[in-house]
Amino acid sequence: MNDTKPYTSRRRFLKSSGIATLGFMGLYQFVAEPLQAFGKEALAPAAGYGPLVQDPKGLLNLPKDFSYKVISQRGDKMTDGLLVPGRPDGMGTFAGPDGKTIIIRNHENSPDTFIEGAFGLKNELLPKGKATSFYDFGKGKLPGLGGTTTIVYDPKKGVIEKQFMSLAGTARNCAGGVTPWNSWLTCEETTVKAGSYDYFEKDHGYVFEVPASTKVGMVTPVPIKEMGRMNHEAVAVDPTTSIVYLTEDRGDSLFYRYVPNESGKLAKGGKLQALALKEQKSWDTRNWENSKGPELPVGKQLEVEWLDMENINSLDDDLRLIGFDKGAACFARGEGIWFGHNELYFACTNGGKSSSGQVFRYEPSPNEGKPEEAKQPGKLELFLEPNNKDILKYCDNLTIAPWGDVIMCEDDPHPFVVGVTPGGEFYKLAENVGFLSEFAGGVFSPTGETYFINIQDAGITLAITGPWKKAKQS
Repeated sequence: MNDTKPYTSRRRFLKSSGIATLGFMGLYQFVAEPLQAFGKEALAPAAGYGPLVQDPKGLLNLPKDFSYKVISQRGDKMTDGLLVPGRPDGMGTFAGPDGKTIIIRNHENSPDTFIEGAFGLKNELLPKGKATSFYDFGKGKLPGLGGTTTIVYDPKKGVIEKQFMSLAGTARNCAGGVTPWNSWLTCEETTVKAGSYDYFEKDHGYVFEVPASTKVGMVTPVPIKEMGRMNHEAVAVDPTTSIVYLTEDRGDSLFYRYVPNESGKLAKGGKLQALALKEQKSWDTRNWENSKGPELPVGKQLEVEWLDMENINSLDDDLRLIGFDKGAACFARGEGIWFGHNELYFACTNGGKSSSGQVFRYEPSPNEGKPEEAKQPGKLELFLEPNNKDILKYCDNLTIAPWGDVIMCEDDPHPFVVGVTPGGEFYKLAENVGFLSEFAGGVFSPTGETYFINIQDAGITLAITGPWKKAKQS
């Protein structure tokens, strides 16, 4: 989710009055790009759950026997007395006590969009004085309105037990990633500096860690500066090594990894590195018509090496430029990323010949992050590049389903949730027909029984249930 200007929304919600006024009236007839034939030669409906059924409420089309429920929406009063912020984005889920599900949810809010914030239109709910629980209090006038909210969800009753602000004072929290030690890494998709808007007190562009907890209250925000200052998008953690892989939402982004000094203790320092392909230094993997160098083929595994990054907290927002000059590969807006079984997948939203999206697969070395990895390097593969918007357009957040498929959210005014099998068969899982807004943050509950997803500009979070396939046995 990348705006061309740091704090100008790309697609504002259709009605400023919000969904309470608009209701689920169904805006399908207003979508600029009408639904076309999917291209049956490339879709494999049998790989998924069959055709989508028209929703009588005009919000979300799902396969037969599936249902959804709106569980949270912008402006709801939370347990802590604050308001549910708008623009929900990346999410992670964790097993809570007594069968509950803990959800940590990002909010991609700018500091000047009070209608989307948790503190009211005039900051009337903002704590008095400078709050130590805020990363950037904005001199009490323009605090960071991003951050995270934590939801405690009861899947048996299908209701929220409590929800509260868990990280405050950050800006444009886009995506992130879960850790094996039950925390959420939330990423700022901005590089604004202290002094911006005359009120910012801190530099932004960092990753923060939020423990998965049912205790109401905000964590003390500590930026993990060793992960670099950049237009962060998402992260994925290898549960075996604790190495963190990071995407960057730029048209000329790099793909990074963070090797911590101590497993599970990311704030204690580590080494930030960028991926390079051994076959071609500074390889432009975007496959655009004006891309320099050879085209990156689909399905070919290429050996990688990792380049040490320096001056990782540069205020010039030039980390990717320096890395590319050193030989790192270039990607087209790295976004969603998820770690599966000894491999990870990440999306590049506008990569490919049609600029409509690519998905890469990375297989770590058996000695990932160690000196011996040079003998058995990790391997990168362009997993898919359909170049057909009827099949997939602008893939963004993604997750790996319990049964092994990659499930992707489209970043488009008329988006679908699209599944793809490890063998490359595509199917449609959901269609947004209610709002001109992208899907965001799709993630399964720890049990795999519920798929949570956001409709970003509408400011709503939904829970989807149905006859999901069984988890793959490892």
